[in-house]
Amino acid sequence: MAITDWPHEDRPREKLLHKGEQSLTDAELIAICLKSGTRGKSALDIAKELLREFGSLKQLLRTPATLLMQKTGIGNTKYAVLKAAIELGRRYLNEQLPPGSLLNSSRITQQFVAQYLREYTNEVFACLFMDNHFRLIKFEELFFGTINEANIYPREIVRRGLAHNAAKIILAHNHPSGNPSPSAADKEVTLLIKQSLLLVDIDVVDHIIIGNPENFSFAEAGLI
Repeated sequence: MAITDWPHEDRPREKLLHKGEQSLTDAELIAICLKSGTRGKSALDIAKELLREFGSLKQLLRTPATLLMQKTGIGNTKYAVLKAAIELGRRYLNEQLPPGSLLNSSRITQQFVAQYLREYTNEVFACLFMDNHFRLIKFEELFFGTINEANIYPREIVRRGLAHNAAKIILAHNHPSGNPSPSAADKEVTLLIKQSLLLVDIDVVDHIIIGNPENFSFAEAGLI
């Protein structure tokens, strides 16, 4: 049965309009993006099959284009719609903390950083440059590494801090393994960066490690 033959209140698009997007399942959201199905299969049927095959929404949306577009009901256009929906969501979330946002709450800062770093499959090291009142000047991803490490250069962090005229900095990086516990190397590089920045009167406020689903804050743990 095609979705257009379903009771009005059960159709994903109508359900979203009347009950809100939060009420929809992952499959229903995907079905809205797909818009139409194939002979004998509705868009929702295809969405459910894709989720079963790939195991989760995240794995499905991370699937390379060449592989996903081979699946029944997915072509260039529908793949493009799915990727556009992801990018719109990412940009919407990233715009919630523009320059000037106050970052004096560890919870807010962790949420902000997680939006950028959690989905990386390699380790990425970033800095949040702030003024003396904890207002965000600039967020920058500075170093990119492998699945378990990234080479960090304190001199570059000092240079970028001076370029932004920052008074405070929050360090952040992700652990692709999902375990946010700091390694000995994490602790050592944090101390080295803090000592380097002290020479130019820039204070390291925190170092946040993004895991999945939990994070780790050096400040909250009393390590900074």
